[in-house]
Amino acid sequence: MKPTWRMIAALAVAFAPALRAAAPDADQMMAPATARGGHFVAAAAFDWRKILPAPPAEGSLAGRADLETVLRVQEARTPEQVAWAQFIEHDDLFKNSRVLGAWFTRENLPFTAKFFHAIDEDGGAAVHGIKEIHPRRRPPFADARVHPCVELERTHSYPSGHASQAWMWAVLLGEIFPEKRTELYERARAVMWGRVIGGVHYPTDTVGGEIAGRTIAEKMLTNPAVRAAIARCRAEARPFLLKKAA
Repeated sequence: MKPTWRMIAALAVAFAPALRAAAPDADQMMAPATARGGHFVAAAAFDWRKILPAPPAEGSLAGRADLETVLRVQEARTPEQVAWAQFIEHDDLFKNSRVLGAWFTRENLPFTAKFFHAIDEDGGAAVHGIKEIHPRRRPPFADARVHPCVELERTHSYPSGHASQAWMWAVLLGEIFPEKRTELYERARAVMWGRVIGGVHYPTDTVGGEIAGRTIAEKMLTNPAVRAAIARCRAEARPFLLKKAA
């Protein structure tokens, strides 16, 4: 009988004590998340009330400055800026090919794709928890003068999930491709600004997203399973890097 993912997950739980001492292999590492937490880090591992400052209140001095920035950016946004905001609206790990090269694709790197899918699930759960702590309205819901050029989601504004995800990717991809770390970080900053250009986030939302994304990624890097996965991602990419260098 062919084993199912449900059976694999049950076996992983049953033999967890024996596996803790061993280096995690790919099957254990990529097993579905349990009800208690995520693949590599549990959302409950973070005390976000201590880690992340609350966003500015609507009508406060900082809140008004945030809104004014969104309005001024809207006034001055160029077609190229709108195109970038729309490009990263549905961002994808493999859009980092603009930094890493055309070879950086899901088809070429199946393990990397699977690993980062698990990373995204962990990060998404953590950021959802922060949004529940800080139910900030997005700019267009706070002021009718804001006209977004991308899809307006009805989730809370703080922190920016796009910014958080971009920074998780940048930190972890920077471990896999350290020679591209500077460019990967620059892309994450461009994603932050793209969400302000899009009219769906305040600048402080994106800074909050950066803090959250970096914090989650740095916590993940303390997990031996993540370190093992990074080494495997690097090995998976090596033939393409060697071909590019030849």
